[in-house]
Amino acid sequence: MPRILMATLLTLAMLLAAGGAAARPPEDKPAPAPMKIKVGDLAPDFTLLDFDGKELKKVSLHDYRGKKNVALAFYVFAFTGG
Repeated sequence: MPRILMATLLTLAMLLAAGGAAARPPEDKPAPAPMKIKVGDLAPDFTLLDFDGKELKKVSLHDYRGKKNVALAFYVFAFTGG
């Protein structure tokens, strides 16, 4: 698996394991309704940061759409010590 994609997936997994703390809306705004994604649906576009050991850059799902196959994997407790 390309290093960029692996780092992107690991970053996404860490954000999900942290409970999405960085993506929470301020207390005065209501939280948006959760997305209803089913097996077989196209993944919504997202952008994450990738670090290849030298530099930090943004990588988006739309960078790969129609060009390469992308597999999304979620490791809920990855890097949490639990």
